[in-house]
Amino acid sequence: MTRYADIPKPIRSGIVVVNPETGTPQRVIVLQFNPDTLERSVAPQSAGDSGDTGAGGAGSGDRNEALRLKGPAQETWKFTAEIDATDQFEVAAPDGIHPQLATLEMLVQPTTAKLREAMRLSQKGVIEISPIEMPLTLFTWGSKRVMPVRLTELSINESAFDVNLNPIRASLSIGMKILTVSDLPAGHRGADLYMAHLAQKERLAAGARGAGIGALGLAGAAGFVTGTRTGRG
Repeated sequence: MTRYADIPKPIRSGIVVVNPETGTPQRVIVLQFNPDTLERSVAPQSAGDSGDTGAGGAGSGDRNEALRLKGPAQETWKFTAEIDATDQFEVAAPDGIHPQLATLEMLVQPTTAKLREAMRLSQKGVIEISPIEMPLTLFTWGSKRVMPVRLTELSINESAFDVNLNPIRASLSIGMKILTVSDLPAGHRGADLYMAHLAQKERLAAGARGAGIGALGLAGAAGFVTGTRTGRG
């Protein structure tokens, strides 16, 4: 007999809003359904890159910098999240999925308190008002992917409503940029969390099984590295 209690409960992906000074989680947003796909883009920050291009279309950077990196790679993530109130019949939802949508939207909106404070300073004649700082946001995809992020895209497609026109089903396209030590000030908690994320990548890479150079059809490692040929071509 199958014992459903023995089936491991799937881990949910989600977003954690953290106080950057104390490290205390202020809000945990668990995605109702894990996205089926993730689109990740990793762009190296090469010191030899240049905005100028020659006739061949290639960058004309300093050749002495070709193998140097200016800092961590810039990584972006994109995925689609689904929210469906009909999957939660046991929970009363008089507002439909308004609360879930509002929670995500507030990740890219300053609070009314901070806006009022900025307006108050403006009325007092403060010439330069610092941009409003948002809480530190972490994205989690299992225990091996916990990283500081900034949301860059939040597109919402509401596809079903109740009798009071509250949305009850929506698809969200979410884009985010991984924040690195190049994006955050020294000593920031987010910078420490990024370093832990990068260290996790290093541990995973160290555990990958290597292969001999012969698998690539090359005659010998020594001749390959030195540029000499060990046989006739």
